Amino acid sequence: MSEAAPAPAAAAPAKAPKKKAAAKPKKAGPSVGELIVKAVSASKEKNGLSLAALKKALAAGGYDVEKNNSRVKLALKGLVTKGTLLQTKGTGASGSFKLNKKQVESGRGAGICCIPSRSRMGASPA
Repeated sequence: MSEAAPAPAAAAPAKAPKKKAAAKPKKAGPSVGELIVKAVSASKEKNGLSLAALKKALAAGGYDVEKNNSRVKLALKGLVTKGTLLQTKGTGASGSFKLNKKQVESGRGAGICCIPSRSRMGASPA
């Protein structure tokens, strides 16, 4: 009975608290979505701007399209989902895109009309 359970000498060493990585400062300048909207609005094409032409326009404006290709595609999909852009051809991020004129016109006076009041709805206050 001289054999006793060995003491937990090989216990896991105490972990040092993790330090949070310093947050990278956000770069100044317009977002990818704003650049895309500006490029599409500058286009005079009737059927919209194709993805390839859009990438060329962004590259001409100094945006690194090769490095940020996925951001461009995500921004395009998001703008189509929001209704800022209309996709005239293709699906997903491929195809042609133009500005949604209905969205632009309705977006100007959207301050008051969004929340209907009780008096306009015809309900009497209880």
